[in-house]
Amino acid sequence: MNTTQPTSQAVFYFDVISPWACLMDQALRRAPLSIPLERRPVLFAGLLSAFGHKGPAEIERKRRFTYDLCTWTAQELGIPFVMPAVHPFNPLRYLRLIVALGATPTVVSAVFDALYTTGCDPESPGAWQNVLERLGIEASALDLDAPEVKSRLKDNTTQAASEGVFGVPTIVAGERLFWGLDALPMLRAYLNGDARLASPAMLAAGTVRFGARRM
Repeated sequence: MNTTQPTSQAVFYFDVISPWACLMDQALRRAPLSIPLERRPVLFAGLLSAFGHKGPAEIERKRRFTYDLCTWTAQELGIPFVMPAVHPFNPLRYLRLIVALGATPTVVSAVFDALYTTGCDPESPGAWQNVLERLGIEASALDLDAPEVKSRLKDNTTQAASEGVFGVPTIVAGERLFWGLDALPMLRAYLNGDARLASPAMLAAGTVRFGARRM
């Protein structure tokens, strides 16, 4: 096995609207990566527009299954988790809050915990106040409409799309993209220099030609 780390840092792209991103954050708290990880909030709706996708919540059966699977997965992993009472919701002010406070691990985790352990309505005044109290800040101390806050979130989303990030949560490490909670074991293997990622089968997977196209 090649134990040389292929990259020295990684970027965690997320939107708080994603329950999977919350579970990813929880998993990373329990077992951090072996390299520094930058947390970079993006607007998932912007990625959907960039790639012409529908969000999971826009297909009713997929929406309900996603909520069930997230809850089941959290229970299997022993992670505190309750879906918000209303979902999807507008995540913009939460994302801007995270940007304004530097997107630190503490801030990101506090927002996820407030949204996904209380069963709140994220768009209610009470839910917003709960987040501010967890962070120990006053609403009057924030300017979430500041041009630099808005532009940073927009730039993050544009950068993510330019790197091929099509969904959240995604971690980009080196030239590789790891999408979803279930990709974490593969990411950890990559960071450990696992030779299986350069196996003949993996190399073949990277050269599959595009076949039939949907009309």
